[in-house]
Amino acid sequence: MKIIYILWLRQLKRYYRSKTRIVGSMGQSLLFLVAFGFGFGAIYQEASGGDYLQFLAPGIIAMGVVFTAVFSGIEIIWDKQFGFLKETLVAPVSRYKIMIGRTLGGATVATIQGFIVLLISLVVGFRLENLYLFPLALFFIIIIALLFTALGTAIASTLKDMQGFQLIMNFVLMPIVFLSGAFFPLENLPKAFNFIITINPLSYGVDGLRGTLISTSHFGLHIDFLVLSVITAFLFGLGSYLFSRIQI
Repeated sequence: MKIIYILWLRQLKRYYRSKTRIVGSMGQSLLFLVAFGFGFGAIYQEASGGDYLQFLAPGIIAMGVVFTAVFSGIEIIWDKQFGFLKETLVAPVSRYKIMIGRTLGGATVATIQGFIVLLISLVVGFRLENLYLFPLALFFIIIIALLFTALGTAIASTLKDMQGFQLIMNFVLMPIVFLSGAFFPLENLPKAFNFIITINPLSYGVDGLRGTLISTSHFGLHIDFLVLSVITAFLFGLGSYLFSRIQI
């Protein structure tokens, strides 16, 4: 358990030392909230969709969690290049425990980032509609963070250097975010879009946050919880397997 705690604490220290990373993440979320929330707000309202900022904010919160979580997993590549990972892997502990420590640390960082984005949303104009469901919203933030940190770990375990990082960003992470319903309603979409959104794990995370924060759910909170839990467990297993096969 000691190695899990050490790696968890290391991830937190690395995050708080990177002031540029914190400010950059906050700036990105604020940009999307202001540009999309107010830019498309009038159009959304004319289409009888209501307040677009209220609809958009849960998706931006989820996006902030996802980017931070995946980047935390991708940091394995940097640790490979600078030798820290080798020092960790030669320790007399199982790689499974190392993976758990890193994943929990990255997920904690992503959860904090999600809470910061939530605070930014409140400052911009977002309002919680279900205070009694707020603890459940925090739970959805945590499980999204765990899922995508495990995904980042699984991806990073198969990459040898940072050259493949842009490929992952453009062909994996960005489609997951933009095809999750974070920016648009899921009703009356073409069948092809509906299929993609249904198999996208982030769709259930965004839907869970909307259901707990603004009482709008497409799939249902129980479905969101079940799907996220199953996929998170699967990615933990996959990430552990791929991490155990890293060559040093």
